[in-house]
Amino acid sequence: MAEDPKAVARRTVEEILPNGDVAGLRAVMHPQVVNHGPPAGAPPGLDGMIQAMGWLQQGFSERRFEVHQVIAEGDTVVVHCTFHGRHTGQFLGLAPTNQPVAHRQVHIVRFQDGKAVEHWAVRDDLGLGRQLGVFPGPGGRAVPGGA
Repeated sequence: MAEDPKAVARRTVEEILPNGDVAGLRAVMHPQVVNHGPPAGAPPGLDGMIQAMGWLQQGFSERRFEVHQVIAEGDTVVVHCTFHGRHTGQFLGLAPTNQPVAHRQVHIVRFQDGKAVEHWAVRDDLGLGRQLGVFPGPGGRAVPGGA
């Protein structure tokens, strides 16, 4: 029997992604998963997801995802979370700043036969860029998790 999609989504965010667990990611994703709107520079599909996970590994220490909500309806799960880390390595061409970051995100995942087959993400990339000093304006500091 397939694992509950809410549990799979939560485990992916709380354990697989922050630990850079490629085998774990492959185990929960369909090989032909469609990643709608992958991060800039990442190829579509599972390979792009693995690459983006590697960017987080390389660029940030103290990685963790704070899960605010997990909602499921039918075969679709929504995860509202915040990625926390410290920018201690190269990240998308940016030299380390040693800044703590809090990157708000919403992930929508459709499951089939216990595996993720489609993924959409809404990320506050502008807020992350501001925290890393890429963009001027407010937000040059990490936002507390409850904000």
